[in-house]
Amino acid sequence: MIFARLIVSAVMAVAAAATAHAQPYPNKPIKLVVGFPAGGATDTTARLIAQRMQSALGQTIVVENVAGAGGSIAAKQVATAAADGYTLMMTTTSAFGTQPRLYKLDYDPVKAFVPVATLVVDKSVLVVGPSWPVKTVQEMVAQAKASPGKFNYGSAIGIGPHFVFELFKRKAGVNIVHVPYRGGGPMIADPIGGQIHATVNGKSVLRQHIASGKVRALGVSAAKRWDDMKDVPTLMEAGFLDAPYDTLFGIVAPAGVPAPIVARLNAVINEGLRSAEMRAGLDKLGIEPHITTPAEFAKLVAEEAPRWGQAVALTGIKVQK
Repeated sequence: MIFARLIVSAVMAVAAAATAHAQPYPNKPIKLVVGFPAGGATDTTARLIAQRMQSALGQTIVVENVAGAGGSIAAKQVATAAADGYTLMMTTTSAFGTQPRLYKLDYDPVKAFVPVATLVVDKSVLVVGPSWPVKTVQEMVAQAKASPGKFNYGSAIGIGPHFVFELFKRKAGVNIVHVPYRGGGPMIADPIGGQIHATVNGKSVLRQHIASGKVRALGVSAAKRWDDMKDVPTLMEAGFLDAPYDTLFGIVAPAGVPAPIVARLNAVINEGLRSAEMRAGLDKLGIEPHITTPAEFAKLVAEEAPRWGQAVALTGIKVQK
């Protein structure tokens, strides 16, 4: 009798497991990991897209900030997560080129993740706070050359803005001291308050502060001037950058996530990026949607990673292991 009950219980457990497995994706909350503190460009974009995904998928999207080591701590967590589509990560194409050269990773990022969808392009801008009353990037360079080591700038270590500023320093031939931060969000208040002199960060987090006059924009890292800031030159035209360095954000998942789940997520994200509501939200941040298939995203990673890897070599940036 006991044996028969055990058989029945086992059959019911298998049936329940099969039913759960057969339930359409997603049938529980999804975690979207962000490798930086709240308030920065990565986090801002992640929360905007998470709202749209949550509505479309009918499941909660939990944004989890796992800050540290230029996003590599978060990347390790996601790389080793279950390949079931319930753990995703917000990243950049640049991270695929910089992280393997900055950190001793025990995995290959290209093989450890499957590209899901690109999201937006966030262009960087070099700004100074009130403690450095220069009006042009040429004036900034002249003062920095006249007083080597007197001025400083802040950025998170080993991410796009850090490399942009170091490439700028190299081209301009100036000594401006780097002040490290854990992420862009916590750092924004310091140039405004005068604790640091300058920074490079995404348009999405600096635009409102530029508009209010709390910081002054001296140059952008894009290929051409911004339509809403025509008076601010590109660092390329000013002669202080050899190429544009925009930040392309996207969402990846652990390698092995079934193709139908990747396709579903890609369709939901792209539909959201095409929506009037989402575009209005992106316009407020001053960033542009960038829609791709997973295969197109993978191609962009293959193109961008070596270029950012070269930036590591050119700048000589190193991180504490």
